[in-house]
Amino acid sequence: MTPAARRTDWELADRLHSAAIHLLRRARRTDPRTGVSAAQLSALSVLMGGPKTLGDLAAAEQVRAPTMSRLVSEMKRAGVARKLPDPADGRVVRVHATAKGRRALARGRAMRVEAIRHLLARCDPEDQRALEHAVGFIERALGQRAAPWRSATSDRS
Repeated sequence: MTPAARRTDWELADRLHSAAIHLLRRARRTDPRTGVSAAQLSALSVLMGGPKTLGDLAAAEQVRAPTMSRLVSEMKRAGVARKLPDPADGRVVRVHATAKGRRALARGRAMRVEAIRHLLARCDPEDQRALEHAVGFIERALGQRAAPWRSATSDRS
């Protein structure tokens, strides 16, 4: 790859990085309407993959264990999470999203998606196709389809 091509790749990556951050910031303006803090919504999104230990949750959220412990305590008080002993090892505690937490996260996601949809409605068909192509590339590059999350079926409350 030539230096000019590397520079162009870097510039595109830089623009994509900035655009993704700004898009998420715009979409999450609706988060306060869920009644759950942004930090709690973020932790709840991690729990959609199933219950996690405090340590696993802290690692996923890139915070220290004491910070996550305080956040989970707030989530318990708000009724969006609960802590239960691990069935395989009673010494281990796992954090679960409650039905109320899953509903708050689903509301938040729906509002964010609607905010993005509103922006996309301004696009002409050619730009829509280009965005579809770009999202498809990103999904393939990440090795996963960017589809709505599904709550763990074993985590009903």
